[in-house]
Amino acid sequence: MSNKDGGPAFPQVPSDDVYSYVGLSLRDYFAAKTLSGVISNISEMTPEARADIGKMARDCYLMADAMLKAREAK
Repeated sequence: MSNKDGGPAFPQVPSDDVYSYVGLSLRDYFAAKTLSGVISNISEMTPEARADIGKMARDCYLMADAMLKAREAK
């Protein structure tokens, strides 16, 4: 697993009249988007694959880490 999270997914420029917060990391955002795609095809998965949601979540973060690495290589 990567120790880099890609920074904030939706960064904001702090100013006096705008409330700023860190929020979701880019890594978490990528993992959530990947999970969305995975569960959209859940009916095609075997019952065993559906039962191991922990592996499904880990795989989403592996994909997110790969996307962050690809961004660094550009």
